[in-house]
Amino acid sequence: MTMANFWQSLPKPILALAPMAGVTDSAFRQMCKHGGADVLYTEFVSTDAIVYESKKTFEMLKFSPDEQPVVCQVFGKNPEYYYKSAKVLADHGFAGVDINFGCPAYKVVKHGGGVTLMRKPELVREIVQATCEGSPIPVSIKIRASICKEGCAVDDPEGQVTAMDLIEVLKGLPIATVMIHGRSFERPFDGAPNVGMITQVKKAFKGIVLANGGVYTPEDAKKLLDETGADGVGIARGTWGRPWLFQEIKDYLASGTYTPHTWQDIVPAILQHARYAFSAKGDHGLVELRKHMAWYVKGFPGASALRGQLVRSTSYEEIESILARA
Repeated sequence: MTMANFWQSLPKPILALAPMAGVTDSAFRQMCKHGGADVLYTEFVSTDAIVYESKKTFEMLKFSPDEQPVVCQVFGKNPEYYYKSAKVLADHGFAGVDINFGCPAYKVVKHGGGVTLMRKPELVREIVQATCEGSPIPVSIKIRASICKEGCAVDDPEGQVTAMDLIEVLKGLPIATVMIHGRSFERPFDGAPNVGMITQVKKAFKGIVLANGGVYTPEDAKKLLDETGADGVGIARGTWGRPWLFQEIKDYLASGTYTPHTWQDIVPAILQHARYAFSAKGDHGLVELRKHMAWYVKGFPGASALRGQLVRSTSYEEIESILARA
């Protein structure tokens, strides 16, 4: 049922803003779009909440036309709900729907969702098949390099369910894109990404493969692309306070150089982000902006004192005044 695949029209390497709970809201997505991102992923939303028309969830589904192509990431365990949710997301105007098989967040895994679904490959196939059958928009998935089977030791190679196990299970389904995080569930943010696993997935999967994990600089992105042969990268924590990282990567890949942002660049970026946040969510948007402002000023002289002021700010005018004095 899937319509034309927008992924195929994107220039490579594709630079995507990876989904992050509590981070990739509409305001931040707009900042990343203007910062050079090719594709934007939303925070994950529950298929159960979509089906039961949760008001809070439907607020999260709002986005600006400027964000396109924007992909909505969903999580849950009921294949029927994925089927129904895909139709709803298409009606909302999303360019694609992404299934979360990679999230290590406690509130998701404690209910058997996210990365823990990798332990149930048959259910994974049912979920993906139902989503593809119900979706008029391209379906993608996000997975991790591996997760230990129940009761197995972390370092037992025989006790792992790997990304390749899932790719094998999902053969024949019309999946447009796979984003693979190169770290395991047990070590979600530590150490270098498993480039070997990403490379295997790229060789085995016929669609688009995005490598994810450990990209904080343009040099990191180039290295990961060179080592894996991936069609692009999904960037998560590297964008914190640096939504322009995507353009820096593009510049570096094109010319071998890029221009780091200075404090004179940071101030207007914070104010623009604040305008987006207030426009989307009013005063609450400015409260959610506080963590972003702390990330923006990190590493600059006087950052600690400035951060203390910004995270207590309650209005756009106050943020503007604080930055004018900095």
